[in-house]
Amino acid sequence: MLATLEILLPVFGLIFAGFACRRRNVLGPNSASELNRFVVWLALPAMLFDIMAHATWQQLYQPAFVATFSIACASMFALILAMRLMNGRHLADASVDAIAASYPNTGYIGFPLGMIAFGPASQTPTTIATILVTCVLFALAIVLIEVGLQTERTPHKLGLKVLRSLARNPLIASPIAGVLFASLHVALPPSAETFLKLLGSAASPCALVSLGLFLAEKRPSETGARGVALLVTGVKLLLQPALTWWLAARVFELSPALVEMAVILAALPTGTGPFMLAEYYEREAHITSRTILLSTVGSIATLSLLLMLMGHRT
Repeated sequence: MLATLEILLPVFGLIFAGFACRRRNVLGPNSASELNRFVVWLALPAMLFDIMAHATWQQLYQPAFVATFSIACASMFALILAMRLMNGRHLADASVDAIAASYPNTGYIGFPLGMIAFGPASQTPTTIATILVTCVLFALAIVLIEVGLQTERTPHKLGLKVLRSLARNPLIASPIAGVLFASLHVALPPSAETFLKLLGSAASPCALVSLGLFLAEKRPSETGARGVALLVTGVKLLLQPALTWWLAARVFELSPALVEMAVILAALPTGTGPFMLAEYYEREAHITSRTILLSTVGSIATLSLLLMLMGHRT
């Protein structure tokens, strides 16, 4: 257990540092959003571009891993979406709740935790998972929210709006740009390599501190939000990794290392993406913010247990 905590302590230590700085007012009320913008628009895209620019097609072409992770995420999304719609929730709000139950924090926690637990071998699966989460899952949620809000009634205009939203997402554009650059088979100049390494190395620590700053913000509560947030958190931390293990180990029969990485990635707490989506569309975000907080705190126990069961002693 102590060895497992050594894997997790640096990750959650950075989250706590951001949390403490905000609660003590060392960093101001806008610090979370500003630091998050730095991560989303500069640091994390630099890391994703660098990884994809150096990845080979043999590494990226992992259809069984893609199927495992995609099916698990889609299943959790569909489950909560159906439950919330049956409870009379508006389609737009139900979609926000659904993505909160299926959106693992691969970008903020996945990369640093993967490096600590599995080493450099974790970067490509984590990047693939991040692309699936930020592109496919986000696209699905955006389509449903747009349909629910009925901002565009014609299918082609709705499709164009979704494509524009995805094209402006740096977490989608940067890995695609990296793949296109890799296809050219041209080496990056040393100065560009240094630039990407310096900027990319700031992604993980700044993202974790930003997450702590976000969690420290006090938000108004809503009647019934706590119970729903507990349900969504349970689906995220327990059901999603369980389904991922079954798909990875029993259905697609991935290698033991990929099974472990897929399960850990699926067991990550809910990222801030669903909250950003709710804020962008001005939807109710009480359940989403509570889910992020509860799943982040709860994942200390669940991730520790999983890593211990996997026998990690690094």
